[in-house]
Amino acid sequence: MRHLLSGNAAARGSALGRARVRLPHALDVEETRITAADVDAELERIHEAVDIVRAEMHTLRQRLHGALAHEVGEFVDLHALLLDDPELLQGIDALIRTGLYSADYALRLQRDRIATVFEGMDDAYLRSRIDDIDQVIGRLHAALHRREADLQGVAGEILVTDSIAPAELAQLQAQGVVGVVTAGGSPLSHSAILARSLHLPLVVGATQALLKVNDGDVLVIDGASGLVVLEPNAADLRAHHKRVIESKRERRELNRLRREPSRTLDGVDIKLWANAESRDDVAEAHALGAAGVGLYRTEFLFMGSSELPDEETQFRAYRDAVIGMTGRTVTIRTLDLGADKADKTGLALRDEPNPALGLRGVRLSLAREGLLRTQLRAMARASGYGPLRALVPMVSGYEEMRTVRRALDAVLLELRSEGFEVADHVPLGAMIEVPSAAISLPDFIGLCDFLSIGTNDLVQYLLAADRTNEALGELYSPLHPAVLRVLRDVIRIANRRGKPVAVCGEIAGDPMFTPLLLALGIGELSLHPATMLEVRRAVRGCDLSALRAAAPALFRARERAGIEAWLKAHGAR
Repeated sequence: MRHLLSGNAAARGSALGRARVRLPHALDVEETRITAADVDAELERIHEAVDIVRAEMHTLRQRLHGALAHEVGEFVDLHALLLDDPELLQGIDALIRTGLYSADYALRLQRDRIATVFEGMDDAYLRSRIDDIDQVIGRLHAALHRREADLQGVAGEILVTDSIAPAELAQLQAQGVVGVVTAGGSPLSHSAILARSLHLPLVVGATQALLKVNDGDVLVIDGASGLVVLEPNAADLRAHHKRVIESKRERRELNRLRREPSRTLDGVDIKLWANAESRDDVAEAHALGAAGVGLYRTEFLFMGSSELPDEETQFRAYRDAVIGMTGRTVTIRTLDLGADKADKTGLALRDEPNPALGLRGVRLSLAREGLLRTQLRAMARASGYGPLRALVPMVSGYEEMRTVRRALDAVLLELRSEGFEVADHVPLGAMIEVPSAAISLPDFIGLCDFLSIGTNDLVQYLLAADRTNEALGELYSPLHPAVLRVLRDVIRIANRRGKPVAVCGEIAGDPMFTPLLLALGIGELSLHPATMLEVRRAVRGCDLSALRAAAPALFRARERAGIEAWLKAHGAR
């Protein structure tokens, strides 16, 4: 019988498939005791399972290329690190040795112990890490029984589950899964962001899905409206096929924009930069006609190695990015690493109570002797091969920018004295993603050649709302009036001082926000290559002068609904 289920749109696209239901994770393992003579065999079982899962993680990591290496890689790396966590492994061994429990039951007991600790934490981010523990435990349990983990999919299936991890999405899509429906989740989660990059239809917050849908049921999901149709009728099927045809036509039309300018209806060029972290990303950015690379992430050099990358290793990576853009500017961000990301080097603290407010970004670079200097030397050397800018993340105020500016100037002098060819001037920019940086910008903007607004963190810090917390989904929004006023002030200060300013957060790659950002005075956007053509189309449908004239109405809005109404009235044609 046909049922219509509603959720929240998270990743556009229409999918038709048979349901694969995955119930919320729980190890349904009965208490099983063993004899002392069986201890060695059970220990061997669990250790072999750990080796199997470790190999799975390595294989998955090796399959990741381009932007996926960043979007998914840090989650895969985190799961690999959890496998080596003494708290997990030694606890399981002890339960087998002293408790005489089977490997399966010891695994369940240790999971429950760790979950109790995490659930008692005050910090919402750390509480959410139990999901990562459960995913690792699930893989170990599957390996114990010589079967694949339950995230396996079949071509033509739509996964229906309570939640989905970023590391699972890429694997499921590769297996032919055509869409995902979750009972929980947020359209602003890491998984939703990745699903949009993968063009994998995703509906989140469909609270009735696990109650109504059974394995094998036929579903139609619309990732643009958030609707899920159970056992669709003829009209539903016709509507789905129509959406698929329209989507294919849209992709063809977008591909025609690859070499078209990002120019508004009234003839103003808007710079569209690409975010990147590999040669593949750089090549894609070049092919899409990006103005340059607006954010080259350097974390991948650190996260994928057990040793700190030396100057030569970093130089070669930055040089290749510069050469790959054939004269277009590459903006390289200094290390943005913290305890919230998997780090095999031991550089970042692993036991910070609140990683989002901890030793990360430029704070970490300045706290670890020689780290910043090595990175700046590598960047400066790469500047001899083409235009390069340096971007500093997590800036709080004047002192940090002054320190980095002095360090960069010293490095340039040093390299010239050593006979290296370096640029006469390497522009230095600050990421505005901490409220104190936005407020104190007049104090240190003279030290900056350009600015980049990181809206993901800026919104989170301004509103004291974790974007991964489902309970705060209505609060975490870049359309909050306070967010727009802060953006307006930062842009005004930059424009008065003649400093280029770009937005590089998630909203830069969402065409829905393009008219709003242009109205605020933004002339540069840095975004994921996967959404560049959609944003270019949005730019080409905007009348900039009309948007700027209508901008004052944005700041009279007292609530999000007023800003949403403005967007509806002034969206791109």
